[in-house]
Formats: sequence, structure tokens, C-alpha cells
Amino acid sequence: MKSGRYIGVMSGTSLDGVDVVLAAIDESRVAQLASLSWPIPIALKEAVLAICQGQPLTLSQLGQLDNRLGNLFADAIIALMSQEHLKAQDIVAIGCHGQTVWHEPQGDAPHTLQIGDNNIIAARTGVSVVGDFRRRDMALGGQGAPLVPAFHQALLAHQSERRMILNIGGIANLSLLVPGQPVRGFDTGPGNMLMDAWIWRSLGKPYDKDAEWANEGKVMLPLLQDMLSDPYFSAPAPKSTGREYFNYGWLAHFLARYPGLRPQDVQATLTELTAVTISEQVMLSGGCDRLLVCGGGSRNPLVMARLAGLLAGTEVATTDEYGISGDDMEALAFAWLAWRTVAGLPGNLPSVTGASEATVLGAIFPANPQNNKS
Repeated sequence: MKSGRYIGVMSGTSLDGVDVVLAAIDESRVAQLASLSWPIPIALKEAVLAICQGQPLTLSQLGQLDNRLGNLFADAIIALMSQEHLKAQDIVAIGCHGQTVWHEPQGDAPHTLQIGDNNIIAARTGVSVVGDFRRRDMALGGQGAPLVPAFHQALLAHQSERRMILNIGGIANLSLLVPGQPVRGFDTGPGNMLMDAWIWRSLGKPYDKDAEWANEGKVMLPLLQDMLSDPYFSAPAPKSTGREYFNYGWLAHFLARYPGLRPQDVQATLTELTAVTISEQVMLSGGCDRLLVCGGGSRNPLVMARLAGLLAGTEVATTDEYGISGDDMEALAFAWLAWRTVAGLPGNLPSVTGASEATVLGAIFPANPQNNKS
């Protein structure tokens, strides 16, 4: 078993930065040692957003974006290694999720695409990289997502307590950890994505800090009910989604039916949409004793308050209170998944993704130790 120090890298659908985590991992523990958040340049963020919403692009443009993201991830990793005074030989491997630009698990040819050239990362850091985590699961008939429930099970499952782990990134996903039952998990729908898109369009801000703007508005029930009628919300699991579906175009389609709304009321309604769609899925999944929340949305006090209000009898808390940083959970998960891959262990859960079998995930991009540039 390849125990030792691993680095996990995640830039999620929120595009609010690159999260990099250093962890010590073996068969019995995952210990976070350090972390770093690295900014994404605005021009690069806008280029990624354009692809995710279906804007046409050339193969040259896609290749250039793949290169730029690979270098961005490498910059972030090297910054963490410098911060912690680490050399390449101190790290077993890097688990890099890459930037999802399209995720389409249904249809005649299911596919998903994460970019950010792992060859560049391996060459610049001198450390082997594990990437392309999702497509092996899809090759076996799975959704390729979510992958973090296996990590949630390893770290946060309880022998007698019904727990659910909620990650609110751009998309929100649930992991159902019920004693005596197979782990289940799925994407509930938009997390921060629509809230961020609306405040970006309206005020030029990347997100609604402390829900200040949403708190100035009021929920527009007709708009909320209209959005809740989207068939994704009532579709059975396994299911997964992304920015290619829940994007500004999706929101604009509904807003066109309600001209003249105050923008802060739209923000309040989008915040309620996130809370309602999550709470409905919690209840439809049998409810839980404890809902542990991570991701950027766990820092939104209005979302957290509404979840507590909608889920009476359920303790709603952040994973920070249970020893795992909500900001670093996904990056930590991909460090752990890299350890699983290097050790030859399966990383998916068929009960979550719908794959026909458990499988080792990802591809390994080995470093050339003679070209250590760290």
C-alpha cells in the first residue's frame, strides 16, 4: 500500500479558485497537513464559463485552455510545495480532478470532459499525477459522479446514526450514510451556481458574501414554483448534473416569464431554490439524524438557516465541527482517490453511480524523476 503524503487538487463548478490540500494517507487514516487556495484569473474563468454554457469553440481554443489550466494547477501545487518546504520525492502522487467543462451522462454516447493537462503538472512538479477519474466509471455504465461519497463513507460514517453529507459547491450533492445499507449519493441540483451567476451578472461580484444581497430581497413564490417544476428535481437517482444544464441560460428562461422583478428578490429566490431542492431530496431519501455540510455553500448563513428550518428534527452542522474543513473536503477526497488508484483499489461505489462494478479510477501520469523542477 502506497502510504505517504499526497496532494489533492480541485477546481469545482463554482470556479471560485483552485483548492490544493496536502494529506498523509494510509489504510487507517487521512490527516490533512496543509492547504492553499489559488485564484483563477478572470479571463480564464470567463473562458471556462463560455464552454460550459455551450459557446462554440475551435479545437485550437480548447487545446490552449487545456494548457492554461494545466499550468494554473501546476502553479498552485508548486506554491503549496514551496509553502511547506517540500520536494518532489516527499510526495507519492497528486490527485488532480481537472476542470469539468461538460458532463453528459445520459444519451446514446455518455461522456464527461475534465481539462487541465496532467502531463504539464507532472513535468513541472516532478510528481506523478493521477487524473481523469470519472470516465472509467462511465465506461461501466455509471454516471461518473458523484465520486466523493466513497470518501465520505470512509471518514464520516457512523455505526448507528443516519447521516447525510451535503457538499454545496456549484452543484449540490448528497451522500447517504445509513447503517446497514449501501451508500447512495447523487446531485440534488444547483448549489451556489445560479446564485453566483446572478450576482455576477447583476453586480459584478463573484458570490453573495454572507447572503447579504439575498437578505435584502424576498422569495418570489411563482418563480420558485416554476423553477421547481424542472424535471431534473423529480428524476430518480442515480443522477448527476453540472453547469452545462444549470447555467445562466436556464435561469434566463424562467426570468423571461416574470419581467420587472427586483434583482435582490431573484437572488433570494435562487437561495431558497437551493435550500428547498436539497431538503426535499433529504426527506425523499428517508431523512437523517445529522446533515453535515461542506463546500462553499456551508459558509452561506441563509442557506444553512433555511436547511435547518426545512429539516425540523435534523441536526444541521458543518463538517468543520467534525474535524474536516468544509472548504477542503473535495480536494482532500481527490488526494484520497489518488491513493486508492496508486494502491490498485477501487474508488467508485456502484450503489452511488450506477456502474456495473467497482473499479480502479483514473489514469496515472508518471513523473520523470530526472526532470524534477520543484
